[in-house]
Amino acid sequence: MTTAHILGYPRIGEFRELKTEVEKYWKASVSQEDLLKVQHAQEQKIWEDQKNLGLDLITVGDYALYDHILDTSVTFSVIPERFANAGDEIDTMFCMARGRTPKGVEAFACEMTKWFDTNYHYIVPEFAKGQTFKLNSTRLVNAISRAKSFNHSKIKPVIVGPLTYLWLGKSEDGFNKLDLLENLLVEYVKLLQVLKENGIEWVQVDEPILSLDLDQAWKSAFVTAYSKLVVPELKLLLTTYFGELRDNLEFVAQLPVAGLHIDLCKGEDQLDEVLKKWPTDKVLSLGVVDGRNIWKSYLKKKLEILQTARKSRSDETIWVASSCSLLHSPIDLAHETKLDAEIKSWLAFAKQKIEEVSLLSRGFKNGADSIKGKLDENERDVLSRTTSKKIHDDAVKERVKNVTPEISKRKNTYEVRYKVQDKKYNLPLLPTTTIGSFPQTADIRRARLQFKKGELSEADYTKLMKEEIEKVIRFQEKIGLDILVHGEPERNDMVEYFGELLDGFAFTQNGWVQSYGSRCVKPPIIYGDVKRAAPMTVKWSTYSQSLTNKPVKGMLTGPITILDWSFVRDDQPRKTTTIQIALALRDEVVDLEKAGITVIQIDEPAFREALPLRRNNWEEYLQWAAESFRISASGVEDSTQIHTHMCYAEFNDIIRYIAELDADVISIESSRSKMELLNAFEQYKYPNSIGPGVYDIHSPIVPSKEDIVTLIQQALSHIPVNQLHINPDCGLKTRDWPEVEKSLKFMVDAVQQVRSTL
Repeated sequence: MTTAHILGYPRIGEFRELKTEVEKYWKASVSQEDLLKVQHAQEQKIWEDQKNLGLDLITVGDYALYDHILDTSVTFSVIPERFANAGDEIDTMFCMARGRTPKGVEAFACEMTKWFDTNYHYIVPEFAKGQTFKLNSTRLVNAISRAKSFNHSKIKPVIVGPLTYLWLGKSEDGFNKLDLLENLLVEYVKLLQVLKENGIEWVQVDEPILSLDLDQAWKSAFVTAYSKLVVPELKLLLTTYFGELRDNLEFVAQLPVAGLHIDLCKGEDQLDEVLKKWPTDKVLSLGVVDGRNIWKSYLKKKLEILQTARKSRSDETIWVASSCSLLHSPIDLAHETKLDAEIKSWLAFAKQKIEEVSLLSRGFKNGADSIKGKLDENERDVLSRTTSKKIHDDAVKERVKNVTPEISKRKNTYEVRYKVQDKKYNLPLLPTTTIGSFPQTADIRRARLQFKKGELSEADYTKLMKEEIEKVIRFQEKIGLDILVHGEPERNDMVEYFGELLDGFAFTQNGWVQSYGSRCVKPPIIYGDVKRAAPMTVKWSTYSQSLTNKPVKGMLTGPITILDWSFVRDDQPRKTTTIQIALALRDEVVDLEKAGITVIQIDEPAFREALPLRRNNWEEYLQWAAESFRISASGVEDSTQIHTHMCYAEFNDIIRYIAELDADVISIESSRSKMELLNAFEQYKYPNSIGPGVYDIHSPIVPSKEDIVTLIQQALSHIPVNQLHINPDCGLKTRDWPEVEKSLKFMVDAVQQVRSTL
């Protein structure tokens, strides 16, 4: 009969238990043994949940202390030489990710970038010419052994496929990464043999790059690779997700694997073609439950999809699954005790998604009548969304309808604005600033929580926040920054904060999702039409500006980032929701300018991340994404300087649209890549100002003044000096005050040294 399974599960813990323990380990306040006890307890709970909720296969090996791609690098010994003295396997892994071990060993951290079009970040593998690989299967074998000891006999290990692993890595010498494939495959075959020896029947091999545009060399490499990955009596489930196979289906259908998984949520239109071309005697896993959003599946419609597959193949070859790993979903809706009951009835988190997979499998095996009560209840909940008065706002819809091209244009070109702004602000060469947030101490977080719970009066809360803002302003003045920020002590998260002040958003208590390492976010839920009820940042910004004669940036999160870092409604086009958000932000930008805040930063770190995976879908997205940004930014005078910020993204292939944002200044992450990202801006002759990051805020290492001088000089080799601003890579919220004070002081000193040579 059909098999029910998922592709992976969140690993942070229902109450972020892993995050807490990992951060304690980094501070050397718990032992490695204690850390592993927490990991193993969390793994056991995940396996038990899968078994108890009715899955036929238990997914093992998807758990990671930091990142599954980093784990893959450790598994195949892809460890750069600079980490040779980092310590044991776990400390080496953390050093690669963060640049420091709990024992204080330091080395330059590996790059981090976005996992396809999600807000998850992975640690980029580094490949050297002549790279050697050596299998270290201990982690995975131990996980399998632990799962078996808990009577989980039907185990499906998951590994990252060799082609996806190579694709995601970087080769500093510019050689062809496919030259490494032959040697890498030798170790992959060893791994598969080890799994077979441990009694494994099915192995999930994740190859999400099959949802991308691949050239012929990579397509041919798949054929070569999988012909060598045949191990007798071991079955491979080739797993694709985040999009459609499209032209890649032609060669995938010929690969000697026992099964194929497809995503029918992000790639819903591919089923008919796959049914035609995928062999009927092989397993076809159908990802019908969305692993990336939180809306309930319409189970009757999903059963119809499964029935379509049944017309051309036997039940034994049809598996029911999540579309991708549930890593991107919060864990358990049952913990949401304060969420509006009607909105809650529309939602499903990871546990509930497992229940949906299990129900669909039962309904498919035994007929819809066997789960009729559940189907009827599900249909009531799903359809109630379409008529709910909570969702629709006629005034918002009318405003979107009346948007014209003129609303997305500044009054004059950048060349004109630059002269006006240069005269107004009289900034020195290489003006310095930060990205926005400053460290949030335990006292700040405690005060915010107490205020939210009603345990702290508004007057006392405001007093505490103003004291913190003044502390941040005075520090920046003291070290000599040119454009200041207020530090954002009143903000919990750069998206959640704004969502709480906009209509159409709902919030969870425990809806945490891993962003990278121990960093977790709690995405808002966009359930209805979006509008601004009242000013959101004007009070804090005007107070901050009143403390100093230097310009203080108003800080906003951009429309694409608010959209992409939220769980988005799926009942209207994403473009429509984005323009609603952009119009709300436009109102805020105009009010900030009226209040005397004339340097305004609209952060868009998700602009590149939200790019469709297939190039033929890029143009449409990039046009409305750039338009949305301009709608939010274009209601101000020439003298108001609009900044934006983007991090951990490649810009080469979308640089024209970055320019079309028409921000006066863009700041970007560039320190880990040693200014490589500036190549795109140089080659394009980017016309506006750029602030490349010269200080990696995702590492606890304090950069030296000399290191920063070197990075500034590298930046000057790409960008004319009158276009160059200097700043850290990203916000400083997650850092400690002592390292921030030192790092920013060194940054200012480095700029002064370089200025003296200009």
